[in-house]
Amino acid sequence: MKQITDNVYVETGFRGANCSFVTTAEGIVMIESPQMPEEAVKWRDEIAKHGIVKYLINTEPHGDHFSGNCFFDGTVVGHEGTRQAILASNAEQFKERMKQMSPASLPFMDDFIFCAPTITLSERLTLCLGEHTFRLIHLPGHSPYQVAVYVPEEKVVFTSDNIVRAQPFLHQALPYEWLESLKKYQELDADFLVPGHGDVCDKSYIPEMSAAIQNWINAVEDAKKQGLTLEQAQSNTALLEKHGIKVGVDQRSQMSLRNSLAHLWEVVGR
Repeated sequence: MKQITDNVYVETGFRGANCSFVTTAEGIVMIESPQMPEEAVKWRDEIAKHGIVKYLINTEPHGDHFSGNCFFDGTVVGHEGTRQAILASNAEQFKERMKQMSPASLPFMDDFIFCAPTITLSERLTLCLGEHTFRLIHLPGHSPYQVAVYVPEEKVVFTSDNIVRAQPFLHQALPYEWLESLKKYQELDADFLVPGHGDVCDKSYIPEMSAAIQNWINAVEDAKKQGLTLEQAQSNTALLEKHGIKVGVDQRSQMSLRNSLAHLWEVVGR
């Protein structure tokens, strides 16, 4: 865990999304919950040293950001679309996945449930706790429901997976909106960006993130211009390398590649 300001703590070492919390005069606001129950329990115990959780914010509709919600007290907050995604999630399937992904989590799974936001936003929402302000801003990109959490008193913005220090996943992406959203991060008076995955950075990283999204758009446009089918593009390593896209050879990375291309095939060039 790293303390990046007087009141902001970030954990970048969990298997899944980064998790953070902000201490205020009236309690704690969490951003994301750990995916693995084993890590969620450890995180809960760590946070308890600093105070009581009043709010837990989920910034997007993907399980690595919300699966650990049930291990924490506090009101869950998120986008309307994230609430619907969580309500549609299957707890029994998650328990089965944990048998393979995190056997150490099984002792904590007896009462496991998915906890959806009970406070939602469509575009903007402001939470005030103590002397801190939490401005939730809908910025579509990685998914249609991404939310940035800006804390002006700390000059910190939690970006969700709109900014990552790794290969982005685009299986639900709105790529053109994503590029516009990245411009809006530049407008915030923030010294620290807490990405969805990877080390904390600042706004100087945004052009690199924009270039990564543009590379995917360019690759799909190029493939279509060449007359390739989706299946041909998915197996064309040279095409991706030409556009600066590096994808791992492991099964998960390859699946992400296929899913990202399949989705972008439908939305790029419309």
